[in-house]
Amino acid sequence: MNAFALLFVGLLLAGVAAKLALMRRHVRHVQAHRDAVPAAFAAAIPLSSHQRAADYTAARAGLSARQTVASAVFLLVMTLGGGLQAVHDAWSAVIAPGGLAHGVALLATLAVLGWLLELPFVLKRTFVIEKKFGFNRMTPRLFLADTAREALLGALIGLPLLAVLLWLTGSMGALWWLWVWAFWLGFNVLVMLVWPTFIAPLFNTFTPLADAALKARVEALLGRCGFQSKGLFVMDGSRRSAHGNAYFTGFGAAKRIVFFDTLLDKLNADEVEAVLAHELGHFRHRHIVKRLAVLAPASLGLLALLGWLMQQPWFFTDLGMQATDTASALALFFLILPVFTFPLAPVFSHWSRVHEYEADAYAASQARASDLVAALVKLYRDNASTLTPDPLYSRFFDSHPPAALRIARLQGLQQ
Repeated sequence: MNAFALLFVGLLLAGVAAKLALMRRHVRHVQAHRDAVPAAFAAAIPLSSHQRAADYTAARAGLSARQTVASAVFLLVMTLGGGLQAVHDAWSAVIAPGGLAHGVALLATLAVLGWLLELPFVLKRTFVIEKKFGFNRMTPRLFLADTAREALLGALIGLPLLAVLLWLTGSMGALWWLWVWAFWLGFNVLVMLVWPTFIAPLFNTFTPLADAALKARVEALLGRCGFQSKGLFVMDGSRRSAHGNAYFTGFGAAKRIVFFDTLLDKLNADEVEAVLAHELGHFRHRHIVKRLAVLAPASLGLLALLGWLMQQPWFFTDLGMQATDTASALALFFLILPVFTFPLAPVFSHWSRVHEYEADAYAASQARASDLVAALVKLYRDNASTLTPDPLYSRFFDSHPPAALRIARLQGLQQ
């Protein structure tokens, strides 16, 4: 085994070991605190709900651990095990290798194999774990309909997208990665524009917010925050899950405010206003723009790195490939990329938690912090979110601050 292969395998195994150890530590910590509700929540969350959240956390972590191992095995099979080369060879018997059609077929097959790997875990999570804890409302028929729609969208959008990317890499000379980067950024902006109006309605029904009193409060809040949107909508999230949420979507003039119907069923008007104020805090602090300002140059750097790796024979041979075409390079690169970026997980998680604190502070300036606290406590309770995550696990994986820290900071803002 050559140097790069050794590095890859070493980082993969270390990453899997770290993830499993963190999950095990997380479950032990949650279970150790299962029989006592933290004092800050004792008045609002009964012991039975706290124990349910602990058991839900353990069940999901156990499934995630098995999925982590399966994904690592799949990655080894597809690289050092020769799986990607086998797919390449199988398509070469039908389509001339090295061409656009062959490349699209290779990458599409890899995507389908990845989907097949995830399918048993999705089914277990949806129809076993979520059902057991009272969250799943997805029927097998709806699941199949969603899957068919996703497959059709994947074919209509994904296949032409792959073809354009492969054409750019093969036609734009040594700086192809710069053209790919510009195209990819433009495509993402386009998706943000069309998603709310054309794609999201394929999966859910969006109806204008009908509660006149709540609508007036929300519009007043939007006016105070300087946020203009194309409308306030309620989404039928209850068709698939009992979990509740709210978000704004779109870009520029296409921005929409969306409430899950399950959220409106759980929260009163004051609490809904506070939750929306938090979401608007992300807008006010330009968190999406800031993330794009980091991710855009990072993606450019990664594409430039890929351009260099494509010229290195060892990049292919050390990862089990004899073929050295563009599609094979793209497939290898994006297969192994998570292995090398995993150590950055706590950095991005910390950055996300900082943004959540900033959004909370903004919400407290536009609505009452006590209303946001009340809303969060209800959501923690009804969504079976653990109140006692392991601190180290949380630093690695949690995009939101732990419940106790978040509530304590909001309560400090009330004073």
